[in-house]
Amino acid sequence: MARRVLVTGGAGFIGSHIVEAYLAGGWEVTALDDLSRGKASQVPDGVPLIVADIRSDLARTTVATGGFEVLNHHAAQIDVRFSVERPSADADINISGFVNLLEGAGQGGVGRVVFASSGGVVYGDPDVIPTPEAAPKRPISPYGVSKLAGEHYLRALGGLHGFEGVALRYANVCGPRQDPKSEAGVVSIFVSRLLAGKPLAIFGDGKQTRDYVSVRDIARANVLASTAPLGSGDDHDTRAFNIATGIERSVLELAEAVGRVVGRKPELMMEPARPGEILRSALDPKKAADGLGWRPEVPFDDNLAMLMEWFQTEG
Repeated sequence: MARRVLVTGGAGFIGSHIVEAYLAGGWEVTALDDLSRGKASQVPDGVPLIVADIRSDLARTTVATGGFEVLNHHAAQIDVRFSVERPSADADINISGFVNLLEGAGQGGVGRVVFASSGGVVYGDPDVIPTPEAAPKRPISPYGVSKLAGEHYLRALGGLHGFEGVALRYANVCGPRQDPKSEAGVVSIFVSRLLAGKPLAIFGDGKQTRDYVSVRDIARANVLASTAPLGSGDDHDTRAFNIATGIERSVLELAEAVGRVVGRKPELMMEPARPGEILRSALDPKKAADGLGWRPEVPFDDNLAMLMEWFQTEG
């Protein structure tokens, strides 16, 4: 019999790719999404879609009664600026919503929970780059705090209810289906604006750096994390993995790369720096290579080209 997995946020940018990766691996997949950002059209044919808020009784009951071996949690509030302006709302979705699902996982005998965390925010402004999993956790935005809190709830409730928890700390994810209206989608924003002949907004001096990883590599990591043997121990970072390339690129370098792929020199529009934004970020992926057998495979320019092609045909 095929293994059963529930993917929350399964109609979204990252979640829909993860659904496809599970299907390719022979899993029986169900998606859950409130469609506030996701699109039902992005869920593959034949995959049941449950439309529900992760804070709802329906979401908890779905996890508890669905006979799932794995809960893969990607439904979330992802906007750093929103979290700064409305931290209680951010916490309500990202902490209370996740805990609601974890209660369902405990009730339903789920064996493993894969949680989408964020290495781009839980470390804050790190001392070491590329940053390893054991680095101090110093989030500077409420969004970062909610992701780190989710990791702690995952570990604590897993211990109480008997499921294994895996936290995947993503770098900046990019690729086809990324919403250019999303604050978290700087790459898709740049591609869509350049294709439309519009200037690119650069916040601050543009020297802030990020580590950009392909959504297809992210999806592959999730499938591996669903079955890989996990280390034992009480350390918070034992079952946490950076999913990243380890390569820093500044926003100015990103703009140049997008211009190169699109074939158009970008016009830059300088804007004030945004509160809660870290200055440098690149994550060390070595532990994921050793523990999950995962390494990034999609080259950066190839991923940009795939995103540009998606915008031209479907975006």
